[in-house]
Amino acid sequence: MNPDHTDRARTAVEKKMLADGASRPLIHTFLRHYDRLRAGDRGRVDESMIVPVRDLPGPEDIRGHAESGSDALSHSVVIKLNGGLGTTMGLDQAKSLLRVKEGLTFLDIIVRQILELRRSCTSGLPLMFMNSFSTETDTREKLQNYRELSRGQEGLPLTFLQNRVPRIRCDTLYPVEWPSAPEREWCPPGHGDLYIALATTGLLDQLIDRGIRFAFVSNADNLGASMDLDILGYFANSPGSFMMEVTTRTEADRKGGHLAQLRDGRLTLRESAQCPENEQDAFQDITKYRYFNTNNLWIKLDALKAKLMSEHGTLPLPTIVNRKKADPHEPDAPYVYQLESAMGAAISVFEESMALDIPRTRFTPVKTTDDLLAIRSDAYVLSRDYRVQPNPARRRNDLVIHLDPRYYGRIQDFEDRFAEDPPSLLECDRLKIEGDITFGRRIRIIGDAHLRNASSGPVRLPDGTTLTGRASPINV
Repeated sequence: MNPDHTDRARTAVEKKMLADGASRPLIHTFLRHYDRLRAGDRGRVDESMIVPVRDLPGPEDIRGHAESGSDALSHSVVIKLNGGLGTTMGLDQAKSLLRVKEGLTFLDIIVRQILELRRSCTSGLPLMFMNSFSTETDTREKLQNYRELSRGQEGLPLTFLQNRVPRIRCDTLYPVEWPSAPEREWCPPGHGDLYIALATTGLLDQLIDRGIRFAFVSNADNLGASMDLDILGYFANSPGSFMMEVTTRTEADRKGGHLAQLRDGRLTLRESAQCPENEQDAFQDITKYRYFNTNNLWIKLDALKAKLMSEHGTLPLPTIVNRKKADPHEPDAPYVYQLESAMGAAISVFEESMALDIPRTRFTPVKTTDDLLAIRSDAYVLSRDYRVQPNPARRRNDLVIHLDPRYYGRIQDFEDRFAEDPPSLLECDRLKIEGDITFGRRIRIIGDAHLRNASSGPVRLPDGTTLTGRASPINV
C-alpha cells in the first residue's frame, strides 16, 4: 500500500479518536497497535520465541498466608470486568444480569460475596465494575438494589467505563464509516485497556491515595473468582508486582490462551490469534503448554503506576488483530480489523511477574448455555458466603455438556426447554442432547447420557424421569 495513503489513513484514525474525546494515552496506545498493523505485524508469537513452563507454585505454597491476607484486605480492591453483553447466547443486556444460580445473577453473587467478606473480616473492601458503553446503564441500575455497598467504597465509584477505539477497514486501513449504525464504527480495545482506563479516569491515583495497594481483577462471568485471603497474603508478601492465576489445561481448553516463557526468561501469555496457522497443533498441545490463563490477576498498584509513568502513560502490550465483518447481517459489508490487547499480557511487561497454579474451582466461567446448565444444576452449590463451588457430594470427573445449539444456544430457547427446573446432574459424567427436547420437573440423569429426538416435532420428558446413560443414543 502507498506510504502516503497509509499516512493519511493514520491521520484519519487520530482525528476520529480526538473527535470522540479520546485521551492522549489511549490515542498513543492505539496508534502503536495501528503502526504494527500497517507494518504487517499481526502480533504473532511463534514456537521459536517461547518455551513451555514446567513447574509453578501451587496450593501448598499459599497455605498459611490467610493472616497476612486479612491484614492486606483493607488495602485491596476487587475489580470485575463487566463489558460483555453475552451476544453469543442472544442476550441484549449486561451478561452479568443473567440469572445463574438459585435465582441470583452474576452481579448478585459478586456483590453478596463482597458484602459477606466485609462483614466477616470487618473490612471496607471496595468493589468496582469496569463496564463498556453497552453495559454501564444496566449495571448501574441493578446496583441501586445494593445501596449498602457504598458504605465500604471509601468514596470510590462502583463502576467506570472502558474505552472504545475505531474499527479499521482491511482494504484501506482507514476507520470504517457506517452511518446507518454508527456504533459499528467502534469496538472495545480488549481488556488490556484496564490499565489505561484506571489511569486516565484518575481512579489509579484515587486508589493509591486511599491506601489501596493490591487489586484483584477477574471476569464477571467467572463464578469461581472470589477474593481469597491465602492468595492475597501470598501475593502481598511476595516481591512480585503482577501475578496471574493459571490452571492445568484440559481438552476443553485447547483453544484458550496459554502461559509460556520467553527465551529471556520472562513469562508471557499467548492467545490463539497470536499463533501462526501452521503452529496451531503445538498451540493446542495441552501436554506441552500445560497452563492456561484464568484471567484472575493480582496487581500491585504502585508498581502499575510506576510502569505507566515510565512508558508515557501506556503499557507496551502485544497487539491482537481480529478480522471481522463490519456488519455480520450485511453481505456487502467490508471486513474490518479490531485491534485489541489482553490484560494478562502484562505478565511480560512487569519485571517481577509471577504465575500461580490454582485449583480448577477458581475457574468456573459461563460462556455458553452448556456452562449455564451445569452451574444451575445440583452439580454445583452456592455456599453460605456466596461462593459457587462443585457439589462436595459429587464423586465423578468434570461434567461435560453438549446441547444442540439449534434449540438451546440462545437463552430464551434454553429457558423454554428448562422452564420447570434443571435436571439433576449430580451423578452425570457427560450429557449430549440432539434435537428439540423439553425437560419436566425432577429429571435425573446418570452416567454418560446421549439424548436424541429424531422426530420432526418437539418432545417433552415427563416429570420424575430417570435416565441412565449408555454408549448408544437414547431416542426420546
